[in-house]
Amino acid sequence: MRLVQMAKFIEQIEKILLILIMLATLVAVGDEILHMIEYRKVELSDLLLLFIYAEVIGMLAAYYNSSRIPVTLPLIIAMTALSRMIILQSKELDKIVLLYESSSILLLSIAAVIMSLKDKISLEKLRNRHLGKPE
Repeated sequence: MRLVQMAKFIEQIEKILLILIMLATLVAVGDEILHMIEYRKVELSDLLLLFIYAEVIGMLAAYYNSSRIPVTLPLIIAMTALSRMIILQSKELDKIVLLYESSSILLLSIAAVIMSLKDKISLEKLRNRHLGKPE
């Protein structure tokens, strides 16, 4: 009984944190939009930042719909963040650093593909079990 109460308590804390993350993300989106309006200028780095915010909101929505976060979403957010960092630092970036950062994007991309394939295979196995088919 005590374990069930602890699990519910942790679940409530998790929901509160997710709401705080959503609110903070929406505030950041508003701040970024106000910044673009104030300077009357939209750059690629601004759009990538808005895309990161949209991905965070999408990840939160996916969690609320399925009670699990798809592993590929944080990987995509990381790739977008690295791309934004490369764009922001492009003028003073050493070539070897650029190679390292772009290689990390490639590794994250490969990981995202592998995780997507793993999810598809896992879903097929689960479907086959429900239908009584052998694996």
